[in-house]
Amino acid sequence: MAALAPVATRPVAALPLKQAKNTFAARTVSNGSIQKTSAMQVWTPLNNKMFETFSFLPPLSDGEISRQVDYIVNNGWTPCLEFAAAEDAYVSDKSCLRLRGNAVPLYYDNRYWAMWKLPMFGCTDGQQVLREIQACRRAFPDAYIRMVGFDSVRQVQVAGLLVNRPASVRDYQSPSTRSV
Repeated sequence: MAALAPVATRPVAALPLKQAKNTFAARTVSNGSIQKTSAMQVWTPLNNKMFETFSFLPPLSDGEISRQVDYIVNNGWTPCLEFAAAEDAYVSDKSCLRLRGNAVPLYYDNRYWAMWKLPMFGCTDGQQVLREIQACRRAFPDAYIRMVGFDSVRQVQVAGLLVNRPASVRDYQSPSTRSV
């Protein structure tokens, strides 16, 4: 076995290292200056009803819904439509399943909506989903309708948005009135 020759190294010039001071600012993360912080707003929890993604925006147009449908279908997710009467759409004593003890439902907010037909397994045509949204609107004009997208690989809901708000409800508020 051959012996390895020692490798000569050159001394590295000492670089001035910044020593981190043990101050509060050095140990925390900042979101900016005081001016930026004072411009931030907080969502009010009082009478601030929201659903799913984009519910803080005005109701989506059919073209905007079409783009969301295409996004769900193009990602290979399974679209599904759900609907609920206006009085049952929000979490309340009437619309929630109450469990006693330490039993907890494995649903994100303990609110169940009726499913429109079956999930559209294998759907590759966004127009098919839009036709089902229109059919659900015709059948239940005074109901909230949401579209959700399920990822069969991860087995989770990965998208959800309102596609219909009943004309009779006036619960939408602009973002400027939702915050303080």
